[in-house]
Amino acid sequence: MKKIFGFYTNSPLILRIAIGLVIGVVLGLWVPQAAFVTVFGDIFVGALKAIAPILVFVLVIASLSSAGKGLGSRFKTVIFLYMLSTFLAAVVAVGASYLFPVTIPLSGLDAVEQTAPEGLSEVFGTLLTNMVENPISAIINTNYVGILTWAIFLGLALRIVAGDKTKAILNDISNGVSKVVGWIIQIAPFGIMGLVYGSISEYGAAIFVDYGKLLLVLVGCMLAVAFIVDPIVVAITLKKNPYPLVFKCFKESGVTAFFTRSSAANIPVNMRLCERLGLDKEYYSVAIPLGATINMDGAAITITVMSLAAAFTMGIEVNPVIALLLSLVATLGACGASGVAGGSLLLIPMACSLLNVPQDIAMQVVAVGFIIGVVQDSLETAINSSGDVIFCATAEFREWQKQGKKVDFKLAD
Repeated sequence: MKKIFGFYTNSPLILRIAIGLVIGVVLGLWVPQAAFVTVFGDIFVGALKAIAPILVFVLVIASLSSAGKGLGSRFKTVIFLYMLSTFLAAVVAVGASYLFPVTIPLSGLDAVEQTAPEGLSEVFGTLLTNMVENPISAIINTNYVGILTWAIFLGLALRIVAGDKTKAILNDISNGVSKVVGWIIQIAPFGIMGLVYGSISEYGAAIFVDYGKLLLVLVGCMLAVAFIVDPIVVAITLKKNPYPLVFKCFKESGVTAFFTRSSAANIPVNMRLCERLGLDKEYYSVAIPLGATINMDGAAITITVMSLAAAFTMGIEVNPVIALLLSLVATLGACGASGVAGGSLLLIPMACSLLNVPQDIAMQVVAVGFIIGVVQDSLETAINSSGDVIFCATAEFREWQKQGKKVDFKLAD
C-alpha cells in the first residue's frame, strides 16, 4: 500500500488529472447509472470550499506584512508597476469576456437560484456592509469581501508594527495553509473524475468544446497583456522601445517558467537574468521574490475570465461598475497566488462572491480550471515570471535615466 501511495504522489499531477478526466468521460458516456462516482467530486469541492476562505485571509496578510521597504524610490516604482500591470491584466480580461462571452456546462444549475446583482446603490450598500462584517463571521459565511478587507488592513498594520519574528510566523502559517491546500490538490484526479462524470452524464461530450473556448479567451488575454499591455507600460515609463527587453525576458525567463509552472522555482533564473542586465543585486534580490508574490498578471486574468464565465453561465448580467470592482478584487486577490498549489484557481470563489455566484457553482468552475490547467497554468506562470524581470529592470532603468546614465537592454555574458 505504501508503494502504491508513493507511486501515486510521485507521479506528475497533470498525468493523474488526465487519467481521472478520461475515466470520468468513459464512465459518463458508457455507465451513466454509476451515480456514486459524483461523490468524489462532492468531496473535492467540499474540501476546497472549506479551505478557500482561510487561504485568502492568511495569504493576503502574510504577503502584505512581508512586503519590503527602505530600498528607495525604485522599490516604490517597481511595486507600483507590479500592481498596475496586474490591474490592467484584469481590465483586459473583463473586456475580452464581454467581447467573447463564454458559458461553461456545469452540474446542478437548475437547482440554483439565478439572481443578478441588485441596483448599483444597493450593490455598494451591500459591499460596504460586507466589508465591515466581523472577520470570523466573514470566514464562516465565506464573505470574501469582508475576508479581503480585514486581511488588507491587518497585513498593512502588521507590516508597520510587527517584528521580523512575527512576520516569519505569519509566513509559516501561510506556508502551512498552502501545504494543506497541496494535500487537497492530491485528490484532484478523483474530484475531476466525479465532476466530469456528472457533467458528461448531464450534457454529453460537447462540454469540451466550451472548455476549449474558455481556454482560447484565457490564452488570448495572456498573450495580449504580455506583448501589448506590458510593453506599453514599459514604453511610457522609459520612453524607449520596450520590445528588446520584453523579448529577452520572455525568452530567458518565460520559456523556463512555462515548463516549471512555478514563479517561486523560477526565482534563481530571474536573479541571474537581472545580474546579466546589470541591475543592483541589493535591489533585485528583494524585488524579484516580491514580484513572484504580487506581480500576478496571469492570475488576475484567470480569476476574472473564469468568474465572469460562471456569471454568464448563470445568466447574471454584470454592469461595467461591478466589472471594475471585480478587476480590483482580482488584483488584490492575485497577490500571493503563485505560492499556492492551484494558485489563482482557488481565488475564483472570492471573485464569484462579488457577482452573486453561489459557492457550489464557483467550486465547479475551479475544477474546470484544473482540467484546462496544463495550458492555462503554464502560460500564466510564464507571463508572471517574465513580467517580474521586465518591471524590476524598468524601475531601475528609470532611476538610471534620472541620474543621466545610459539605459542599455543588452545582456552580459
